[in-house]
Amino acid sequence: MGTNILKVSHSPHDYSSISVKKIMYGVIIAMLPAFAVSIYYFGFNAVRVTLMAVAFSMLFEWLIQKFIIKGKNTLPDGSAIITGMLLAFNVPSNLPWWIILIGSLVAIGMGKMSFGGLGKNPFNPALVGRVFMLISFPVQMTNWPKVSVMNFSMVDAETGATPLAIVKEGLKNGESYQSIMGDMPTSYVDMFTGNIGGSLGEISAAALIIGGLYMLFRKIITWHVPVAMLGSIAIFTGILHYTNPSEYADPLFHLLTGGALLGAIFMATDMVTSPMTGKGGLIFGLGIGVITVIIRVFGAYPEGVSFAILIMNAFVPLINKGFKPKRFGEPKPQAN
Repeated sequence: MGTNILKVSHSPHDYSSISVKKIMYGVIIAMLPAFAVSIYYFGFNAVRVTLMAVAFSMLFEWLIQKFIIKGKNTLPDGSAIITGMLLAFNVPSNLPWWIILIGSLVAIGMGKMSFGGLGKNPFNPALVGRVFMLISFPVQMTNWPKVSVMNFSMVDAETGATPLAIVKEGLKNGESYQSIMGDMPTSYVDMFTGNIGGSLGEISAAALIIGGLYMLFRKIITWHVPVAMLGSIAIFTGILHYTNPSEYADPLFHLLTGGALLGAIFMATDMVTSPMTGKGGLIFGLGIGVITVIIRVFGAYPEGVSFAILIMNAFVPLINKGFKPKRFGEPKPQAN
């Protein structure tokens, strides 16, 4: 009896000339336009929050890997940098350093390394950290600084509500959607370019789309998850708006505000926590879009992208089982 044992690694199983390291640094490059826009509108605080989130994430991964898992140093693969950047992209620019530290520890320690590291985590680590911070520190996590072009002052900026929160609160108070939008200080052009309040990385639809197109061109991601997620949001909200335009926001508003584009392009497409097949990706994205709208429209929170992605992350093993790729050499089913 031979001693050679075939060991099968965790999914995804995909043979390609592109390495995990190249994929990770490709994602980092794709996030740079959104990072640049955040610096333009939030100034030094955008740099502060992002650098701290990245540094803390790398530090905790190194410490856990060295002293607990005692395995190979995984920092060079770039995944900890992505976790830190995505964590920063999901928080306000005025968030205190100690909350960023806690969020980074939860993201890396609980969301990633507790499962064994990259490739073994069932949930998106950055979103695990973000949701933990939102539940634990709701005041600080919903205190949104207003944009101030190229403001590099260390003084806290004036704060205000996001467009999603403004609409949510107005509708709750009995105002019509049209009247709320008439008093809205930001236009659709502002929402597209980034001249609105919100998390660091979600404000500019244009910058996020540029990053998404770059990743599609480099074949880092496929179109299935983003198109299914954004399409389901547009269709669901379109039906609601068509049936009652005074009570429900239009599809364009839902697509341009909050974390819809950030989630669809950078977080739902995570190769570890998303389905392996195109058909599975369509189901996955559809589920995220529907859950997002349900939370936004009927739930207590004005935003639901983070919760929706984490909920659908839990269904990925089931989706992968239901939508398996055809085995190599598998014969076609015989007709009766």
